Amino acid sequence: MTSHYDHAQVQEFWQYVWERDDVYDLDDDAVDPTYVLGMFPYTSGTLHMGHVRNYAITDAYARYRRMCGDDVLHPMGWDAFGLPAENAAFERKTDPRSWTEACIRRMREELETMGFGYDWSREITTCEPDYYRWNQWLFERFYEEDLVEYEAAAVNWCPDCETVLADAQVSETDGDRVCWRCETPVGRRELDQWFFTITDYAEELHEGLDDLEGWPEGVREIQRNWIGRQEGTRITFDVSGDGGAGADDDGTVDVFSTRPETIHGATYLAVSPGHDLARELAETDDAVAEYVDTARTRDPDEVGFDGVETDATAVHPLTGDELPVYVASYVLEDVGTGAVMGVPAHNERDHEFAREHGLPIERVIRPADDIDVETAAYTGEGVLEGSGEYDGMESERVRERIVAENDALEADVTYRLRDWLISRQRYWGTPIPIVHCDDCGPVTVPEDELPVELPEFVRTTGNPLDAAEEWKQTTCPDCGAPAERETDTMDTFVDSSWYYLRFLSPDLADAPFDVDRADDWLPVDVYVGGDEHAVLHLLYTRFFTKALADLGLLERREPIRELKSQGTVLYDGEKMSSSKGNVVVPEEYGAETTRLFVLSAAHPEQDFEWTANNVRGAYDLQQTLYGMAADFVDEGDTRIERRAHDDYVSREIDRTIAAATEEYERFRFHRAATEIRELARLLRRYREYDRPNGAVHRRGLLTLAALIAPMAPHLGEECWNKLRGEGLVVEADWPEPDGDVGAYQRERQLVDRTLEDVRDIVDVADIDEPDRIELVVAADWKYRAAELVADAAGDGIDVDEIVDRLFDHGALEIDADRDQVAAFVGRLTGRDGGDGEDVLPADRELAVLERADWLVTDEFGATVAVRQADADDDLAAKARPGKPAIRIE
Repeated sequence: MTSHYDHAQVQEFWQYVWERDDVYDLDDDAVDPTYVLGMFPYTSGTLHMGHVRNYAITDAYARYRRMCGDDVLHPMGWDAFGLPAENAAFERKTDPRSWTEACIRRMREELETMGFGYDWSREITTCEPDYYRWNQWLFERFYEEDLVEYEAAAVNWCPDCETVLADAQVSETDGDRVCWRCETPVGRRELDQWFFTITDYAEELHEGLDDLEGWPEGVREIQRNWIGRQEGTRITFDVSGDGGAGADDDGTVDVFSTRPETIHGATYLAVSPGHDLARELAETDDAVAEYVDTARTRDPDEVGFDGVETDATAVHPLTGDELPVYVASYVLEDVGTGAVMGVPAHNERDHEFAREHGLPIERVIRPADDIDVETAAYTGEGVLEGSGEYDGMESERVRERIVAENDALEADVTYRLRDWLISRQRYWGTPIPIVHCDDCGPVTVPEDELPVELPEFVRTTGNPLDAAEEWKQTTCPDCGAPAERETDTMDTFVDSSWYYLRFLSPDLADAPFDVDRADDWLPVDVYVGGDEHAVLHLLYTRFFTKALADLGLLERREPIRELKSQGTVLYDGEKMSSSKGNVVVPEEYGAETTRLFVLSAAHPEQDFEWTANNVRGAYDLQQTLYGMAADFVDEGDTRIERRAHDDYVSREIDRTIAAATEEYERFRFHRAATEIRELARLLRRYREYDRPNGAVHRRGLLTLAALIAPMAPHLGEECWNKLRGEGLVVEADWPEPDGDVGAYQRERQLVDRTLEDVRDIVDVADIDEPDRIELVVAADWKYRAAELVADAAGDGIDVDEIVDRLFDHGALEIDADRDQVAAFVGRLTGRDGGDGEDVLPADRELAVLERADWLVTDEFGATVAVRQADADDDLAAKARPGKPAIRIE
């Protein structure tokens, strides 16, 4: 082959043709299209290999579904707000909008160069007012439905980014809590903040995970752990003393416990520094006030077992004993109720606190082996003691009984999930549509005044919007008095929590999305992205979908049917990163070679290593396929009549179509690429063996062009065009087998195993140049025996019964006595009740080997004979279903 495929030469032409014909645009009147979506990119300035892998996966699947006859929605947009753009603009002495727009132009050009087939008519950009106005509109709908709260909170603060972070945006690095973006150590501040009350949906978010069968279990487990559903008991303590109004007006404090049977061992009550009781006590107790002020802004990693005793006392709900009340940092505000009953003998953290403060440690569960609870807490099961009427009972039995028998105890569920903090003290984000009035409090901006647009960017320290005095000063929508705009912007995860909906109707002017179209086109059929977004983007998107459903804007309550988590592209064993200097840019090896390699290197969910040698394999495959198509057209040396080996090749084309289709359906593009390589190898061998049949050879080459097109579209289109395929391959029908392919795997196994057996015999017998090779298929009765064994496999196999049925079958000629037949059936079952071999029928096996005999001739240069054993055949005993007897001369 002398023809050379140059992707750069054909790329511009075919992309012009695709754009001219609008092949990727979806009609608005489409009914239930296949919705394929990759997580849209942050506008960082350039595509990296993670982007390429993500979008190569979605593009290949979208192209495959389109060729299968589906209407396909495959859009692209830009996650364009956020602090990194603000920082990048600052470093380059420009403004965030100019920087972001430049990034989008560059990245869009790169996506087009890669040949990704997007419906660009649906492009969205989240920093545009016609997008973020709907962030504001949705905020106000959530506000009306009590899904928004404004309250003081101790929050995570990144001093480098100068903004707050949600809990999910704080990472653990070498034991330190750091910002997920810049890895700066995170501190604590107390600020008035806006929250979405995602906790209202905690139970549904947790329960719904079981129904997400198309999601990786790893992602679902991450969400389960983050939601942190825990069943236990809510226990109410009366509190008296200074500030004893407690957490509620009736003077009570609730605690949550998973071990209510230990209640008689409670020796104190402790509340977190952020608990309502702590705040009230601080108003009259300077020591408590000082401790609360210090503890509320302390990094959680610095918290030990310090605390301060208050003047309040709690009444034990079962014994009436008075317990001291402490404010303690080890009690976390966002876990349970923010209050605990201290049971030092049976809880390790309570034990540490009691030891630190000299509090009593009273054992109420006796273990099998005596343990000194003064030294260490005992957290296992045992027999109750010191527990009144429950003494002598097993702790597990008491756990339910004590709740049922005492009104102060009630079964309850808590969640680790906290409300979603959306406030950010930065410029480049969606302004929160609130006006603060001294008389009216927070007031939403009237809908007809949306969007509240960002003012002109001015470089400043701290929060730029807070310094934009002219923009900030306004009037109250309710009373008309002077007021100030909210200067926080929204977390950019708000933008990405519903963007999949805006793609449905990106130009709609009077609503965020078309409700009827959403009901018809959703959920997203396939969504591809990294599992690092499991508790950020993916959880927030599920929350938004459920909230929108409750607002009457959606019928669906889950946004995504099937989620694919892409693996990482590694270089020298490490993730590619510009900071590590191991980045390979997509254009370095050519756009189509790169996308073909990232698809063929591994399963989409697996990590894989980038190596030049392996990339070479993807390049060579392109050259092979192009050269085969070019040579066929240039040479034209074919015949019309059909021969047996033509039938084998035609059948192998069918088998390849069946196998590749199955692999595309399962996103195993690497295996589809292997099927393509194997068919190409066979067609080259076929052409070298004999002058090929023109129709069979052309069909094989067209099949290769169609099968490669979703992964390497320019190559597929060029080959298809050379072979004079009908229309464009991007719009062609997915190839279909000419015959039944239900047994294609068994047919392949039969041929491969037979060839391997011949090779083994030739090697072991040291036969240099065999003259004749005979393949003898087993007698009919052996196939019938295999069928009977397979049919009986699940019910227990009776060898004698199967033998009886074989001999009772008058149409079968059995060239063996009863003992020999029984021995054969025994081998099929393994005498252990094993299954019979899954084999082809006798006539099918004979036909497959007859069509494949040219492969044996081609490899060994020998005459090949294929036949079925008869009664007088000396090879009959050796032949069995799926494994013919072999004689080599």
